[in-house]
Amino acid sequence: MDSGGDIVKVAGIPARAAGLARRFGAAILDQLYPPVCLHCETAIAEADALCAKCFAQLRPITAPLCPRLGIPFEVALGPDAISAEAIADPPPFDRARSAVAYNDIARNLIGRLKYGDRPELARFCARLMAAAGHEFWEAGPVLVPVPLHRFRQFERRYNQSTELARCIARITGLKVDPVLVDRVKRTKQQVSLSAEQRQRNVAGAFAARSDALGRLNGRRVVIVDDVITTGSTVKAVTKALRKAGVAQIDVISFARVVIGQGLS
Repeated sequence: MDSGGDIVKVAGIPARAAGLARRFGAAILDQLYPPVCLHCETAIAEADALCAKCFAQLRPITAPLCPRLGIPFEVALGPDAISAEAIADPPPFDRARSAVAYNDIARNLIGRLKYGDRPELARFCARLMAAAGHEFWEAGPVLVPVPLHRFRQFERRYNQSTELARCIARITGLKVDPVLVDRVKRTKQQVSLSAEQRQRNVAGAFAARSDALGRLNGRRVVIVDDVITTGSTVKAVTKALRKAGVAQIDVISFARVVIGQGLS
């Protein structure tokens, strides 16, 4: 930008003209491929969104909630109230937050993001996650997606947690480190496993880089995952980071299983 004007040039094209060109291109695409609801595929006005009916079926997780696990309380119990789950089994991470309770809508979105070759679904999920994790962002943490084993990532083509982390980063301006933690053991699919089996399945499955502390340079870590069921995966990732010396660790997910707010 020169001192005499307010037009920034990008690759020789004024920024205003570039913006108009992008909007024009988007309008053409909307005419050729009208945006549809991410769940029911009803026509909607904007891309990467749910229709009003489907959006109303999401169950956002908002205060009052457990400050450790992010589980919603039915009534406010005071700022220091901890859930029974957090008391009975204290998590290794500091705090966890999730955008929505895991129900049919959330399951469909996660399933298509994870297995349906639909990485663009991460944009919608990340918008809700960025709002749910607003307490975390002021500290300027590093976003660390739960890693896939390299063979599974080759099969799926991408890691859904990395897609979510990158979309959150674009919203918040944070940094993503997708290789801070490695999945060193190829584990079974968790879907059909009990809580105890899940814990055994991921035990020792993750390892943090030996230079993790240097890469972080004192910043917090926020682990990014698609869904928290029993918490076994994010706990295993947290333990790998703790072993490497990382002191401050939070967790953000799109959905989590909440007793009483499950699948219909």
